[in-house]
Amino acid sequence: MMELKGLGKLYAGKPAISDLSLFIDDNEYLTLLGPSGSGKSTLLRLIAGLEHPDEGAIFLDGEDLNERPAHLRNLGFVQQKYALFPHMTVFENVAFGLRYRHRNPLEDSAKIQTHVRNMLELVGLSDLENRRVGQLSGGQKQRVSLARTLVCEPKVCLLDEPLGALDANLRERMAIELRRIREALQVTFLHVTGNETEALAMGDRVVVLDKGRICQVDRPETVFATPSSTAVARYVNAYNLFSGEGLKGRFSYCHHELPYSGDASHAQYYGIRYDQMQISADRADGASLAAKFITSEFEGARIKYFFERPDAGVFEAEMHLGEGDPMTLVQGKEYLVSWNPEHALLFDSTGSIMNGSSRAEVPQ
Repeated sequence: MMELKGLGKLYAGKPAISDLSLFIDDNEYLTLLGPSGSGKSTLLRLIAGLEHPDEGAIFLDGEDLNERPAHLRNLGFVQQKYALFPHMTVFENVAFGLRYRHRNPLEDSAKIQTHVRNMLELVGLSDLENRRVGQLSGGQKQRVSLARTLVCEPKVCLLDEPLGALDANLRERMAIELRRIREALQVTFLHVTGNETEALAMGDRVVVLDKGRICQVDRPETVFATPSSTAVARYVNAYNLFSGEGLKGRFSYCHHELPYSGDASHAQYYGIRYDQMQISADRADGASLAAKFITSEFEGARIKYFFERPDAGVFEAEMHLGEGDPMTLVQGKEYLVSWNPEHALLFDSTGSIMNGSSRAEVPQ
C-alpha cells in the first residue's frame, strides 16, 4: 500500500501541489483526472523521486521514500513519449532494465531471455522482438515502453498520459490492453490523464485534481453521477451548470423558474447532465427551458445538440442512438429542452454539492 501524506510542492513561490493526502491500495488501478496545470504530472514526479516535496511524505508499505533516490524506490514510470532507445531492438529495450537495474541485475542470458519473452508475450509483441524502434507503430512503442517497465516487477507503475499520443481507435484498444496487463500482473497502476472518458473507463477509483488539491476520490460511477463540486462536474464534461438563486421548491435562473422537489435555498448552481435532457418542439414535462438550436455533433454512438438562450448562453443535450433515431432539428428554431427535476444537482456558493446521489442516476 502507498500513502501520500500532506504533500506540498512550490515552483517560483506558487503551489503546484498543496496538502495532498491519499491512500493507494495494492492491486488497484487509480486514474488521476484534471486540467492542464492541476498538478497531475508534478504528483507523479514527486512519487517517482524525480522531484522532492517541500512538505509531506510518501510511504510505500510503511517505509518513507522521501530520502530514497528514484532508482531505489521499486517504482516503474511509463512516459507519454516512450523514452525508448532507437538503436536497440525491442528485445534489447525490454532487457535493458533487467541488465542494469541497481538491485539484483541479471547477468544470466537464459534468465533474461525467459523474462523478456514472457513479458513480450503478455503485451502482444512476441513476433516483434528483433525489430528496431523506428519500425514500430505508436501503439507498439507504447507496449515496449510498458514491457520495459513491468519486466523489472515494480511495486507501483506510474503512467503519465500513456495514451495521449495515440489516435482514437488505438487509444481504445490500448486502454483495454492496459487493464488486462495490470490484472495479469497484479500491479498497482497510477494513471494520469486529462481525458475524462479515459479516467472514468479505466480506474477502479478516480482522483480529480484541481490547482494542486484533490477535489474528489471515488469510484468512477460515483464521480460521474454525483460530482462533489462544480469543478468536478466541469472536468467530467457531462453537466450543464446554471448559475442563479435557490429558493424553496425552485431555482431562479435568468428570470426563469426551474422547479425543484425540495428546498433549494442557499443554492447558487443548478446542474443537470447532458444525457438527462429531452428535446421537443412544443410541449415538455418537468423542468424546461426554451432555446434556439445552434448545431449538433455526431460522435458515433451519441449525438450532442447545442442550444442558446439570449440571456443565458449555450447549453447542451445529448442523445444516445440506442435510445432512438437521431432528431432532425432546424437551425435557429426554438425548442423546449426538458428534464426531470428529480435529477437536478444543487451546489452552494463555494461550488460544493448540496444534495445526494439519489438525484443522479448512472445510465445503464
